Amino acid sequence: MREMQYPQTLRFQDTPNLTMFLTSVSGFLALSLLNHGVLAQNQADVITDDAHFYGQSPPVYPTPEQAETGSWSVAVSKAKGLVAQLTLEEKVNLTAGGQTATGCSGFIPGVPRLGFPGLCLADAGNGVRNTDYVSAFPAGIHVGASWNPELTYSRSYYMGSEAKTKGVNVLLGPVFGPLGRVVEGGRNWEGFSNDPYLAGRLGHEAIAGIQNAGVIACGKHWLAQEQETHRLAARATNAEAISSNVDDKTLHELYMWPFADAVHAGLASVMCSYNRANNSYACQNSKLLNGLLKGELGFQGFVVSDWGAQHSGMASALAGLDVAMPSSIVWGKNLTLGVNNGTIPESHVDGMATRILATWYQLNQDQPDFPTPGHGLAKDLTAPHPIVDARNASSKSTLWDGAVEGHVLVKNDNKTLPLKSDLKLVSLFGYSHKAPDKNNPEPVVEGAMFAPWAIGAQSANITELNGGFLGNLNLTYSAIAPNGTIISGGGSGAAAASWISSPFDALVSRARKDGTALFWDFESWDPSVNPTSQACIVAGNAWASEGWDRPAIYDDYTDSLINNVADKCANTIVVLHNAGARVVDGFISHPNVTAVIYAHLPGQDSGEALVSLLYGDENPSGRLPYTVARNETDYGITLKPDLTLAPHKFQHFPQSDFSEGVFIDYRHFDAKNITPRYEFGFGLSYTTFEYTDLQVSGPGAQASEYPTGALTEGGRADLWDVVAVVSAKVSNTGDVDGKEVAQLYVGTPGDDVPVRQLRGFKKPSIKSGDTVEVKFELTRRDLSVWNVVAQEWQLQRGDYNIFVGSSSRDLPLQSTLKIGA
Repeated sequence: MREMQYPQTLRFQDTPNLTMFLTSVSGFLALSLLNHGVLAQNQADVITDDAHFYGQSPPVYPTPEQAETGSWSVAVSKAKGLVAQLTLEEKVNLTAGGQTATGCSGFIPGVPRLGFPGLCLADAGNGVRNTDYVSAFPAGIHVGASWNPELTYSRSYYMGSEAKTKGVNVLLGPVFGPLGRVVEGGRNWEGFSNDPYLAGRLGHEAIAGIQNAGVIACGKHWLAQEQETHRLAARATNAEAISSNVDDKTLHELYMWPFADAVHAGLASVMCSYNRANNSYACQNSKLLNGLLKGELGFQGFVVSDWGAQHSGMASALAGLDVAMPSSIVWGKNLTLGVNNGTIPESHVDGMATRILATWYQLNQDQPDFPTPGHGLAKDLTAPHPIVDARNASSKSTLWDGAVEGHVLVKNDNKTLPLKSDLKLVSLFGYSHKAPDKNNPEPVVEGAMFAPWAIGAQSANITELNGGFLGNLNLTYSAIAPNGTIISGGGSGAAAASWISSPFDALVSRARKDGTALFWDFESWDPSVNPTSQACIVAGNAWASEGWDRPAIYDDYTDSLINNVADKCANTIVVLHNAGARVVDGFISHPNVTAVIYAHLPGQDSGEALVSLLYGDENPSGRLPYTVARNETDYGITLKPDLTLAPHKFQHFPQSDFSEGVFIDYRHFDAKNITPRYEFGFGLSYTTFEYTDLQVSGPGAQASEYPTGALTEGGRADLWDVVAVVSAKVSNTGDVDGKEVAQLYVGTPGDDVPVRQLRGFKKPSIKSGDTVEVKFELTRRDLSVWNVVAQEWQLQRGDYNIFVGSSSRDLPLQSTLKIGA
């Protein structure tokens, strides 16, 4: 528990005599004068000119051209042919968002005379947002907890399919940043995992799924936007957006890693972020855009700004930005003028337009079967509009499996779960059992830049308004959403649900089937409990949203509710719908808390999926995609900086130094020898598994130190070559069938490297009594570290430690892999 800190004040009534009073006042005045001097000195040190930071992110020019070979060659050739027919004004018009009568989040204007209809961009984290007749898919964090690449692909394919039916050309997802450096991060729930390998492996499948459905995926946010606090420039206080100051090695090994997987999968668009990176705004940072993304990673698509993230005109264009959203006050006529007066070459504008049009061709959106952009997205759902039902009956199993597999069982004392069907009385407590109080569209405010945010925020509780989102309004929410269960976080990634299965509704259905009596109280903090209750299920949540960061990773109200119920019920089961890591040490040791499930954000099938797990119709197979600490402080990294201490040197240019390097999440816990409550990759099942027969085969002295292949999408081609193979056998030694997540970790030789890093995983379904072999292929990239001098991935010489098991700290099989002489 955190100790409350109260400010000290000078209280005259506490002064016993006049002498002491005068001494206190004179001391206070002296201190004030001293402070005034310090403030004046500090004021003199305050940086007021952005030029102070020039060169911290080295300039890289010009923007690399698209490849006219490989998988993009036909699309690029067609795009160049179309661009050659455009006027300068038409080319410029493609580079900034324009007006649309639809509900698209953004719109790239068309060129009707040449048959280009424009592109509809739509929000997208768990399905198409701010519309009707679509599905609410499990959130990114829930997908990450499933550790299931095949399911990730299927989910993404159906998301893309629904988007296409609605006339969406560009689905604004998935999220690869934030990665999850800051545990309180408000948008961590949108991504798959704090681990770059897991995020990248699932991200590769997400890109393939969306784009195989014919829709352009947009990977975001490039790069190193790891918190919502100070993500935007605050004009009222003359402060720029926060700068994420990241060294080259960390940038490559953590924050770029999942993007490289996405680009390797053919990612067709990337969204640059709000923050500054090494003190240069991400959407005008030539090192990030020209150097790393379009250069080193060989990205062939277009770069679009986050909404309102463009901060310059010609500079952002030359740095590699292709599209400004939702519009641009610095391009348009100014960009045309820049070409005409020689400030920017017309060939560069040609390149921007070509990248935009090439993605349209690459995804075959020029074909007649692609809908009119935005035709199924009504601008105002409260006004009359055509029905365009995008839901697909064949996606039901994917929605169901996705909801089920993202639940993680972390405590199950005395085999409390699964529950028996012959229970006489089950009592239910907690605000997250019931359906949200509201799932209803709001009228669009005339002239508003954004449509109202969808379900997610409806369950939350506004505590104060303090100004911030896009420089206008920031809603600071409590740590929980008390007005009903949550299936999604809030903000631009929120889900639009056609219906929601709540835990209470599903439990009522089950009770009716079994003849079980139910008592419930979703209001009381210290409820009464019927002493004949055979099980008490307490449902709470941990809320998060775009626009602000979580105030805490636990809350006293829910912890107290759980303890109060457990004091009166010997079999208390806790379910937490959590939008990020949630500390549980406030109640986990209570002897009557017998089972705990992290239910994450399951999408529309939430309640029924949960109940199927509680009663054993499904076997839990989710694993944690993050580490759960015993205390908040164990994570080490906190939100930065505190600008309330102004004036200080960086009050106009807030800084966040990523001084921890690659040591975030389990890498940090391992390096500092901190014991977590639940380690990365952990999760329980209703059966048991055993690991045997570890085999390792590798290249020995064969492999070269550096890659030599040609540049392809994602980096040099031979980075993806398999250089070693690890296999093991996994046996189901329990009584029921189940899925196990077998995990491979590698310890790299050398100094200042993580103890071990995830480098492979498999999720086989194993029948009771059966044994299967799992095989992991290690690529050159998996075994390399970034050499900042050579500016290349380097295989290390020496012994690599190989670990296989069920979590980052349960690794019964160990061996070594020798590389080099």
